[in-house]
This record gives sequence, C-alpha cells and structure tokens, in this order.
Amino acid sequence: MIPAIRIQDVADILIMTVILYQMYSWFRGTRAIQVLIGLGVVTLIYFATRFLDLYMTSWVLQELGTVLIILIIVVFQTEIRQALYRFSLLRHILDSRQETQHSQFQDIAETLFRMASNKTGALIVFQGNESLHDLMTNGVTLNSEISPQMLESIFYNGAPLHDGAALINNGRIEKAACHLPLSTSPDIPQHLGTRHRAALGLSERSDAVIVVISEERGEVSLVTTGSLQRMNTPTDLILALDTLLHSETDKPRITQRHRFFSNMLPKVSLLLGVCVFWGLITTRQGQITTATVPVRLHGVPDNIVLLRTLPEDVTVQIKSMSSLTPPPSKLDLTAEVDASKITEGTTALRVNHADISAPSGMIITAVSPTTVRVSAEKKLLKRVPVKAALKGRLPSVLTFSEVICEPDSVDIEGPASQIAKISSVTTEDIDASQLKAGEAYLKNLRVPEKRVSIHLDIPITVKLLPRKQHKR
Repeated sequence: MIPAIRIQDVADILIMTVILYQMYSWFRGTRAIQVLIGLGVVTLIYFATRFLDLYMTSWVLQELGTVLIILIIVVFQTEIRQALYRFSLLRHILDSRQETQHSQFQDIAETLFRMASNKTGALIVFQGNESLHDLMTNGVTLNSEISPQMLESIFYNGAPLHDGAALINNGRIEKAACHLPLSTSPDIPQHLGTRHRAALGLSERSDAVIVVISEERGEVSLVTTGSLQRMNTPTDLILALDTLLHSETDKPRITQRHRFFSNMLPKVSLLLGVCVFWGLITTRQGQITTATVPVRLHGVPDNIVLLRTLPEDVTVQIKSMSSLTPPPSKLDLTAEVDASKITEGTTALRVNHADISAPSGMIITAVSPTTVRVSAEKKLLKRVPVKAALKGRLPSVLTFSEVICEPDSVDIEGPASQIAKISSVTTEDIDASQLKAGEAYLKNLRVPEKRVSIHLDIPITVKLLPRKQHKR
C-alpha cells in the first residue's frame, strides 16, 4: 500500500534534491562525482535486496557500506572540507572581498604575455568567493602591491619564489611559492606539465581563477572549474578576467525562470532518484507493532524506599515510519517514569508517551496500562550490634574464651517496618571447632531483609579472646 504523502514528505524530497544537485554541481567533472554515483547505485541495490528479503546480500552490503564511508572520509577529506565550507551561510561575511582586482587586469595581462614571450613559466591564482586556506600550502606571505616588476621578479627563473603559485586576493599579491593540489583526471593531455595539473586541481576544488604560463611553449592559459582555455592576446585575458572576477553588481541578472529550467536533465534525474529512495524507505510507513517495555522509576526522594511496582512492564504500540527502523524485538526500550512526587503508602503514577524514547522513524501511539501503582515506605537509619554466627562448639581448651566482632555495631537502612524488627545483624556461619585463640577471621555480614542495606564496605573481623583479657 502506498502511504499518504504529507506536505512534510514533499518538502523532504525537495530539500534532498536541492542538496544533491548542489553537490553534483560542485563535484561535476571530478573523481568525487564518480564515487558518489557509485555509492548511489550500491545504496539502491541494498534497499532492493532488503525489499526482496535477500538477507545475506543485504547484510554484506550493509557491512561494506560502513567501511566505504570511512574510506571516503579519508580519501576525499579535502573535497568534504570544501563542501562544508560552501554550505556555510557566513562565508560571504567572513570572506568579504574588496572589488579592486579588475583595475589591475590590464597591467597583469600585459605583464603575463611579456613573460610568455620570454618563456618564463608562471602560475597565478585569483581568489574567488571561497577561501583557499586549506588548498594552498607552504606559501610565503608577501602582501605587496601588484606591479609588473613584482610579478616578473617572483617568477624569474632561479628566483627563490619562482617554483610555485602566486595568490592574488583583494587587489594585492598575498602569497607566493604556494603548493596546489594536483588534478588526478585521466583526461588531461600528456603534454601538459605540473603547473597545468596544479591549476586544474585547484579549479576542481574551488571557484578560483588561475592563469598558467607554459615555460616550454610560451602559451598563456586560463583555468576555471576544471577546464582549460588558451588565451591568444592580452585583450582576451582581460575580458575573461573581467567577466569572471568583476563585482556582483555588474553581473548580468539571472532570472528565477532561467535558474529553474537550466540543466533539467540532472535535476529531473536526481528528483526521480530521491523519489525512488523515499519510496524504498517508507515501504513500512504506518505499520504498527506491539512491544513489552519495562518500567523504571527515577527521581525517587532520598527519604523514601520503593517496595513494589505494579505492573512492572507496560505494553506499547509502535508505529514505524520507515523500513530503515529495526524490528521491536531488537529495540531496547524502557519507560522512564518520574517518581519524584511519590509519598509513603501507595501512589499512582501516569505513564506518558514521552516517557518512552523511541528511535528516529518510530512513534509511540499507545501505552497500556497508562498508570502504575507504586508502594513505598519511609526510609529509616538505625545502628544495631554485630553478632558472630557460630556453628558447633568451641574446643574444651577454649571454654573460657569469648568471640568478639570488630566493629561491634553497624548502621542499617531500609523501610521503617523492616528496620523496626531488626535488633542485630549476624556474620556468615563460622565453624566454632576450627577457631584458634588469638587469630583473626574475616567474615561478611548477612543482609537481614531484601530491601535493607548495611553501611559497611569491608568484612567483619572475628577474634577469639580470653574472657579476662577481653574485659581489660
């Protein structure tokens, strides 16, 4: 039976579709997207095996999924860190940029083409809206003005900072000699060297704009979002940089209609995939099962002792909202009832749905019975003597000896009706025939009643001493 679709379910499907499409947009063209697609296929197979009751296959896929998640976190930690950063709503505030870069593009472009004509290799990164702190490593901080002389001196062959990338941010050269992550795409042409692979690797992980000068061919290339484009003239480079890096106010407005209807194939595919996934996890939606849950009381006043709880278990009805939820036989449910208001005598406590913590995807629909009766008494503390429990007779040579206990009295605590009847406590049985004068024996105390506790953590010391010595 197909479950009734609520407005919350529609919102659930749309939110998940938007998140998946955003991840697809970020990782498109990278090796991460291939892994994500593979995981999606494995997930669909897993739910299909569960639906068809293929227990062994579904168990293997479930265990394999746990290992794969750990491997993905280790292998794609950089991509995951960038994705989390892109989700941050504060990143535009924290990384506010001064729009002064575009005034430097002409000088930069002319300088770069002059360097290309001299076969001087270079790698320049223009930071976009996203932070590059975790992607560009081992750089030397400069924080200098952009000038032809500074750019040529940084990338002059043999200069200390020429081997690496220069970062331009907020209209200044922020760092030089930075190391960038290399692209692992198998589609990169063989004639492209390390500089181009580094530029492509950074563009796959951020919105940065990178300019590369080939030292062997004297070519200027512009790299963005995992794609490389050759620039033939300084004018081409200026126009490209101005288009990619100019201020937000100058960007052409994109209508909501264009945003909605662009890239319809991946959007529709993801929407259908999310709908199928939602259908799989809600196949048991509305199924109601019954379970027996023990009652546990908490918050009992310090001066009260519980005697009896009737009943000790309650029956609950559980509504499952997803096929991902475990069966009731595997749930460890308890009814945690507040007993802070109980008094001496019998008290009726109500068991509410909120007292039973059901896992996510399950709802408590009914509890029977709805009340439990708790019998309690006032707690009493009393000090009583300790006596040794002797079995048999003492040897004749010890007839004039006396058995003593250390300590000779202890505190007991429990229900007032039980404590009032107790005049002493005894040790465990002691074979009197085996006792020897002057020796000490360690024995535990017997608990006189079920709900009575003895305030002593160590065993009692039992000794056999002459009567006259004991009197002294």
